[in-house]
Amino acid sequence: MSAPDPHAAQDLPWLILPTYNEAENIKGIVAAAGEVLGATDDDAYKILIVDDGSPDGTGDIAERLSVEREQVEVLHRTEKNGIGPAYLAGFAYALDHGAAYVMEMDSDFSHDPADLGRLLAAVRSGADLALGSRYVPGGGVVDWSLLRRFISKGGSTYARWVLGLGVRDLTGGFKCFKREVLEAIHFDSVRSQGYAFQVELTYRASRAGFNVVEVPIVFKDRELGESKMSWWIAAEAMWLVPRLRFGRQPPPPPAAQGAQVDVLSGR
Repeated sequence: MSAPDPHAAQDLPWLILPTYNEAENIKGIVAAAGEVLGATDDDAYKILIVDDGSPDGTGDIAERLSVEREQVEVLHRTEKNGIGPAYLAGFAYALDHGAAYVMEMDSDFSHDPADLGRLLAAVRSGADLALGSRYVPGGGVVDWSLLRRFISKGGSTYARWVLGLGVRDLTGGFKCFKREVLEAIHFDSVRSQGYAFQVELTYRASRAGFNVVEVPIVFKDRELGESKMSWWIAAEAMWLVPRLRFGRQPPPPPAAQGAQVDVLSGR
């Protein structure tokens, strides 16, 4: 990894938006996220769109947005090989360019951009990793079938039990990391994807002794485009989670002091 840009803002947050066939959503999500982050940081933020060669023209729209908005940058990947690798590429790019905080969020409005400010505030107030959590008081989901609720909540409960963690929403993908967390947990060695990718990031952060805070959010189904959820994504988590607990892992950094999990109430 190259040295951070010395001219980058010291407190600069970067939002990573992975996309594949999100032509109907990307312009709106960038506008909404920019409004929130701009109000929080007086335009001192970056949005990185990581497009996996979308055949619907998402990458072209992203390029036009980067011309229109100086805060937007685009990273084009030539193949679609999972959300995990897309995020890893985005994390590396953001850290290389001086990010102080790295945020991740779905690009389809399943996560409410209005909650970005709350996640960022939690980290700036002392958390090392802030999770947008559906399964703490004040959080929830809407427009989901009973089967999908069972798979999602059951997956988080299963992962908590196997990994011995207190985090209630381990499979969610709405997060804000301090730069130091990603550097310490060897994020570039993560190989899982989907649910398992999100579980692994949080597990590594907790295992390394970082302070993890759950911020209640309400998750809703996308209105435009097609969901990327599949049975394989859920199945991957089932067999990979035990490997996280009992397989070989990178050693925790020497400064780790013991993990702490908190819940921030209110919306």
